[in-house]
Formats: sequence, structure tokens, C-alpha cells
Amino acid sequence: MCAGARSKGAACVGGATGSKRVPRAVREQQMLDAGVRAFARSGYQNASMDDIAELAGVSKPLVYLYLNSKEELFTACIRREAAALVTAVRAAVERDAQLWSGLSGFFAHAAEHPEGWTLLHVQARTHGQPYAREVAAMRAEIVEFVTQLIGAAAREHARGAARARTLAGTEVSGLAHALVGAAESLADWAGDGRAGGHSAQEAAATLMNFAWAGLGNLLQGTGWSPDRVG
Repeated sequence: MCAGARSKGAACVGGATGSKRVPRAVREQQMLDAGVRAFARSGYQNASMDDIAELAGVSKPLVYLYLNSKEELFTACIRREAAALVTAVRAAVERDAQLWSGLSGFFAHAAEHPEGWTLLHVQARTHGQPYAREVAAMRAEIVEFVTQLIGAAAREHARGAARARTLAGTEVSGLAHALVGAAESLADWAGDGRAGGHSAQEAAATLMNFAWAGLGNLLQGTGWSPDRVG
């Protein structure tokens, strides 16, 4: 216990002598920040609770007191980062319900939180089914957003084009899954230096050009088929 802490209204939290009392919610977010950083940089197996406690500026027993175990800390980090990504995409979509906005929100968030993206797209997917399920739930929600946006774009195009065809629900769903998968791959490309300094907006534009050209042809009834080869 810190000398004089009681009389001064302070608490010795996590071994930081003389530090002021930190609200539990704030302290927990500090631990999650440290966990995301450690897991993204070192991987689940190599990240130690000692390292995480040091990054958070607290004692290891306090990390265990708040989050019980390394497994629960890892899960909490995944859930927080998944919720943040979904919130970013949802906020972007709610502004004008355009596919471009959703992609821009996705790439901007991945670029601004590279360690969170690494945690979700690499670490969580390679360390067991419980963690992979958390990411799958996040991905399903984003796919649903994209499905709605592609469907809305197709309907809007159909209203203004004489020869436009209607996309079947399975086509829209398949396109949404393909687009989200491409976005994930492109976010990795943009984040590991292969993009040559391209911004999140440029990454979004790259995918939008790729997707929109194909979608436009599909809506005009000139989609690809094996018969066109040769």
C-alpha cells in the first residue's frame, strides 16, 4: 500500500507509487490497448502477461484481477477491435448508404488501427475456433452491410437504365462475400508496405474501380461466362 495514499485520497494501483486512482473502465481500456499491441506484435503464444502489464503500466496481478486469464484478455481484445471496425463501417454507411462510403470507412479504420487489424485478420484466425468465431461474426455483419449496399445500387441502376437486369439474391450475396474478401486482402496489402504509400482512400478507390466496372457490366447483362472465352 502507498504511504500516505489514504490521507491524500490516492491509491497505489498496479505498483505505480503515488499514482492517482484510475477508474476501472479507463484502466481496463489501458490493459486492452496493451493486449492488442502485444498480441499483434508478438503473437498470442509469445505475448506474455508480464509484457502486457508493463505496456499498460500496471502490475501483472492487476491484469489477472480485471481480466482473469490470458485467454479472456485475448477474447476481450478481439471483441473490442471487432466492434470498433463494425462501428466504423456502420457509421460510414449511415452517412449516405453508398458502397464507396462503406469501403472508405473500412480501409480508413484498418489504416488507423493497424495493430487491431492484425489482431483480427491474423492472430484471431489462427489460434483456435473460439477466436475465429468472434471474427466470423464480425465478418458476417460487414457482409450484410455490403449485401444491402450492392442490392440498393442494383435497384437504383435498374430504375435509370432501359436494359438493366435484376440481380438474384444469391448473386448479390455472393458478390458481397467476394467484395469483403477482396477488401480484407487489400487491407493487408495496403498495411504491409506493398501499396507503396497508398492511402486508405486510394485502396478503397482501387477496389471500387475493380468492383464497379464488373458490377456495371453484370447489370447491363454482359457478365462473364465460359462461352465468352476463346
